[in-house]
Order: sequence, then structure tokens, then C-alpha cells
Amino acid sequence: MSSHDEFDAFEAAAQSTPLSRRAMTARPAPYLDELNPAQRAAVEALEGPVLMLAGAGTGKTKALTARIVHLLTTGSARPNEILSVTFTNKAAREMKTRVGRMLGEAVEGMPWLGTFHAICVKLLRRHAELVGLKSNFTILDTDDQIRLLKQLIALNNIDDKRWPARMLSGIIDGWKNRAWTPDKVPAAEASAYNNRGTELYDQYQVRLRELNAVDFGDLLLHMVTIFQTHEDVLQQYQRWFRYILVDEYQDTNVAQYLWLRLLAGAHRNICCVGDDDQSIYGWRGAEVGNILRFEKDFPGAKVVRLEQNYRSTPHILAAASGVIRGNEGRLGKELWTEAQEGEKVRLIGHWDGEEEARWIGDEIEAMQRGTRGQRPYTLDDMAILVRASHQMRAFEDRFLTIGLPYRVIGGPRFYERLEIRDAMAYFRLVVSPEDDLAFERIVNTPKRGLGDKAQQTIQIAARENGVPLIEGARICVEEGRITGKGAGQLRALVEHLARWGRMTGDADIPHTELAEMVLDESGYTAMWQNDKTPEAPGRLENLKELVKALEQFENLQGFLEHVSLIMDNETETDGAKVSIMTLHAAKGLEFPAVFLPGWEDGLFPSQRSMDESGLKGLEEERRLAYVGITRAEEVCTISFAGNRRVFGQWQSALPSRFIDELPEDHVEVLTPPGLYGGGYGAAGMQPATSTLHDRAAEANVYNSPGWRRMQARQTTRPLSQPRESRGQVIDLEAVSAYTVGDRVFHQKFGYGAITGIEGDKLDIAFDKAGAKKVVAKFVMGADDVPF
Repeated sequence: MSSHDEFDAFEAAAQSTPLSRRAMTARPAPYLDELNPAQRAAVEALEGPVLMLAGAGTGKTKALTARIVHLLTTGSARPNEILSVTFTNKAAREMKTRVGRMLGEAVEGMPWLGTFHAICVKLLRRHAELVGLKSNFTILDTDDQIRLLKQLIALNNIDDKRWPARMLSGIIDGWKNRAWTPDKVPAAEASAYNNRGTELYDQYQVRLRELNAVDFGDLLLHMVTIFQTHEDVLQQYQRWFRYILVDEYQDTNVAQYLWLRLLAGAHRNICCVGDDDQSIYGWRGAEVGNILRFEKDFPGAKVVRLEQNYRSTPHILAAASGVIRGNEGRLGKELWTEAQEGEKVRLIGHWDGEEEARWIGDEIEAMQRGTRGQRPYTLDDMAILVRASHQMRAFEDRFLTIGLPYRVIGGPRFYERLEIRDAMAYFRLVVSPEDDLAFERIVNTPKRGLGDKAQQTIQIAARENGVPLIEGARICVEEGRITGKGAGQLRALVEHLARWGRMTGDADIPHTELAEMVLDESGYTAMWQNDKTPEAPGRLENLKELVKALEQFENLQGFLEHVSLIMDNETETDGAKVSIMTLHAAKGLEFPAVFLPGWEDGLFPSQRSMDESGLKGLEEERRLAYVGITRAEEVCTISFAGNRRVFGQWQSALPSRFIDELPEDHVEVLTPPGLYGGGYGAAGMQPATSTLHDRAAEANVYNSPGWRRMQARQTTRPLSQPRESRGQVIDLEAVSAYTVGDRVFHQKFGYGAITGIEGDKLDIAFDKAGAKKVVAKFVMGADDVPF
């Protein structure tokens, strides 16, 4: 049976199911009685375009599934005539389960409820020949994509070290997300990948067709192309998909947006559910503009705002609403709840990041015991949401030290991350040259031209002489058993390891400096600096955090022993645990108690986001703050530190501008223990004076000359909204403080000298990081650094 016949047979079977027959007869609708007025209005508006603007915790999934059930029970559509699109398989499964529960039977015959990619696979297999493929095409995973691109890069005589395949993969993926085939890539983008990007993109697509293969980006791109070039195919699906429902519409990219618009162009029966205030994935192609222009795309659309929140207390909702009001690019809504007021959002400032981690650990234990006048909370009830993954290290170290069980959601624990394990393997070899497992891990990381055959040769030499692998490597080099490029690289590694080992006994060389030397001279840091994947910056930050962790120990050996012991003790897999995750990973989750640490300018909002995207980046960061606050059901604690360790030196940190956007009536400022008598409650609280972070300053959190100088300089900083000029964030007050030649300090790049000024951007030659262009307000004069 052909794929076409299978499709037609499947469709016929779907139409003949008991569910579809029953769908033709109107029945009582008890599920409508469980909806609030706004949800019911969205469910019953079946004809024409509908935007269900659903705030955090307002029951959007309930309304979306009720709408599907309503289409079926009123006889408006058969199961196969409903296209319901989600972003994850988990969401699709949950939706199908809920529909079945509402109907009182398992759902069969709904072939078009799934993710964008899952649905497009079905469609593309039916029409593969229209884009030069066969119906049995293969879907390549990321490793296969990279391998194919490396082959093309080599054929074009391009230096893959300077222009890595992962960089090209990211560029092509971005183009596909915007529905650009090679011939449609705009001229402004043509300079990508050393002016060879579009050429290699075209070669890549040709090679994919020769292999009868696609990547994930092709699944949508090919279907958009088919719909745009074959009107008969598009009309066929416009007839079949009489009703379209889309979940998380704010997260759609351009290709997904075009695919949906094409399908809904005839009947316009499309219902999109989303929240513009929770659009936080711009870095991976999501376009918040898709939901903002829904009414323009579909004139006469009905917009239903779901504003009754079933998750959080009034104080938490008011705090979140106060922050998100600072964004101009939003449709606007006001969350409310029938719940009791509960606790105000708690704000506390700390002297440094380590104190912040200690305090949160102590607070979690106090809340677990119920000693703060609250009900006892289990560890599963509590979560720590950070802006960047490198922030997790301080909390993991603290929790491991005090024996507090935790889990990292959305990634491995800090000391289990790939880059940390690699770095630790280098450190282990420096301390103990006999560590063969560590040698095996790093001998070809970064790439040194030492493949499996060369590594087997080293193993043989070591066994023959009864020596460790590192000594076997030295023998192979001296006896010429390994030749070519790999021989020189192996010789350098052996010599480096020997020299680093001797330096461990040199009292004049701090072990933190030695650790940085090992990572730099081995080429490991450069490997990640040259890596153009989205994960690379985070990995570099984690390596910096690892070096920072060494400061607490006398030497490398002591640090390695500490990590081994704490990781060995953490073998418990069952039982309650505190959750630690990034704010991005927390979307869609909720916890009774949430801690939001690190609310400092440069860290949150992210300096990188503001530097790269200006006002657009700042608004996405503010949406991320909104998401973080609304994860909390009962207790929300925001914290920040007055000092952070940067490049081994202390730097005073400015509180996040989002803190002064919190409505003061809904915020309680806590005094850190030990100040003004410490403790909590009335004795531990300070009266309201001016801004929230000023009240934290009164608690003696900020007491250094550097802090006071920075605070004076920032008095004119627009905390809520930066001025905008030609689409860019401009802060002339910050620029006016500097002239060419001034020495400055940057939180991430360290010390440098200003070489040029353009608008509010400074060209700076950094001592360690090289030439960079950064926004003026994110640097400080070298004389203002309080060390």
C-alpha cells in the first residue's frame, strides 16, 4: 500500500470511529459549567479567528481542551478535521488525555493533534516528491548535520577551526526558522560565515536531497514551500483542517507563523492561545510580534483575555504585573485572583554571592521546619530559579556541604557538566599524573589529531613498559611511534603537564592562577571561545565559576578531594529535593515557594541581551522576570548581592532595575541576619524610605566607596525605560562620563582602555578579552573599582 493509500485509509477509519459518529449529535455540555466566564467565552466562540490571551496560571490548557471537546460534542467538526498544534510531545499527550477525560472515553481518530514537527512529518511524507524527496526520507539528528556540514566545509577548503561547522549549522537553522530557502536569504545576511554562508547553505540542501534526507528545520520549511507553490495542495488541507488550535502561540517562529497563516487563510477558523508577557525564547527564533499582530493578520478577530489566576497570591500577582508594565510591546492584561493576600514578595540584599547562597540554604531549612510562622514546606515545594547556569555552583556547593538534597532541572548538576568534568580531568592529571582515566578524557580534548589508532598506540606503549598513560605518551613521542600533526600536539601536551605538575609546588604561583593557566595553555578555553553554539558562552561562564570555587581551598589537591567526597555522598535518588533551574527551564512549572537570586544589572537583566538586542532584549529580560515571579504560588523571595567576584577580584554590583519596578505596597524588605539585630518579623524589618534597593542599602548591604561612587553616577539612570533612538537604547549620561583613553572595568571582560565612542557604545581594548564594543552604562571607571 502506498503512503497516499495509507493516508486515505487512515482518514476514512478516523471518520468512522464511534467518537466521530457521536460528535455529529449535540449533547449536554457539563464541561462548560467548570469554566469561568472568560474561559467559556473563548470556548464557545467557534467560528472565526480567536486569540485567547492567557496570563500565567489562568487555566489556558483547560480552556483549550474544552474548546476541542466543544467542537466534537456540538457536531461542529469530526476529530480528523481539527488541527491542534503544540510545542512539545508532553503537551500533546496531556491535551489528548484531558480531552478523553472530558468525553468520558479514550480519544481515537485525532491524527492532527501533535507538535509542529510531528504533523509536518506526516504531511511531507505524503508530498515529498514536490520538494525532490522520496516519501521514505530520513530525518538527520544534530550529529549527522554537523558531520555533513564538515564534509562540505572541507570540500570548499575552509578552515574549520576559524569557521566551525556548528557555527554554520546555527546560521542555517536561523534562516530556516525564518522560512528562507537559499535563494531567498536577504542580501543583508549574505555576509554570514565569511561571505560563504548562502553558498554552503545551497550545497547543503542539494546534498540532503541526494541523501533523501531532511533536518528538523526542513520539516516546516518544505511544507511552507509546498503550500506557497502548489495552490491545489494548500486548498486540500484548508478544506480538511476546518478548525485550527495553536498552543503557546507567542513562541512561534516565522516559519511556523507562515505555515499557520496559509492553512487558516480560507476559513479563518483559527484559535491561538498564548501570552505575550511570557515570550522568552527570542534567542532561538521565537517572534513575539506574531501574537502582537494577530488582530492585524486576522481582522475582526475576537480577543479573549484570561486574567483570573488560579496559582498565586494577590501580592505575587501585583508584583509581577508591576514589573511587566514597563514593557511597551505588549497587548496588556491585569491578573487577579480570589485567593487571600498571603505574604508580600520578599526582597533581601546580601554582601556577596556566597552569603546569598548561605542565607537561602538556611531559609529553606527554616521553612522546612515551619519555624518562620508559616506552614512547613517540603523540599519539593521549593525552587531556586537563576538567570544563568553558572549561578547554580554556589547553591550546589552550599547544599552539598549542609546535606540539603537538591535536583537540577533542565541539565546536569554543576560538577557533572561536560566542561567542568573536562577541566577537572586536567586538574587531576596535574596533581596525579598516574590518573589514566583523566588522561583518556582529555588527550584529544580539544582536538589534537589523536584518533583511536593513536590512542591505542599510547595504551600499548604504557602496558609494555608498565607505566601510566602519560608516560606511555612520552615514550611514543620519543620513539616516533606517533607521527604527523598528532605527534607535535601530543609532545606539547606531555611537556605542559610536566611543567604544570612542577608548578603545584611553587608557593609563588596561586593555585587559582595555575588552574587558569592550565585551561588557557591546553587550548580548552579557546575551544569554547571558538565554538559558536548557543551553549558556548554558558560553558565559559561555568569554567570561570569553577576557578572561582578554587579560592576557598589551599591547593588543587584539597579542592579535588572536596568535590570527590561531596559527589560520592550525594547518591540518594529518592525523597524530596529542592529544585534548581534556570528561569527559561521554569516556564510552565509552579512551586509553593520560589527563590529568585542574583537580581543585579548585568546579570539580570542580562548584559549580553541588552548589548546585542537593545530595547528588544531588555523587554524579553523583563518578561523573564515576570515568568520567574509568577512561578510562585505562596512565597516569592527576590535577592541580590552588593558584591560579586569577577576575574578573581571583587566588583560592586548594581541592583537590577527590575527591583525598582516592583510596587512597594506588595514588597517586604528583609534585613540580613546580623544587621540591626538580625532576624525576621517586625524587629528585623526596616521602614519604607525611598526606593526598594535604597532600603536594602540602609540595611548596610552596600557600604563600600565604589558602591557609593557608582550610585552617584547612576542617579540619572532611567530605571524603568531607557530612552530609545532609531530602535536602539541610548544613555547619553553614561557616555558623557568617558573619553577616549580612559581606563575602565567591565563585569565580564575585566580591565581595558577606551579606543572609540559611537552613540552609547564604547570601543574598548580589554587586557584579557581583546577588542569589544559595549554599552557605556555597563562599565565603570577603573578608579571606581572598590578593591
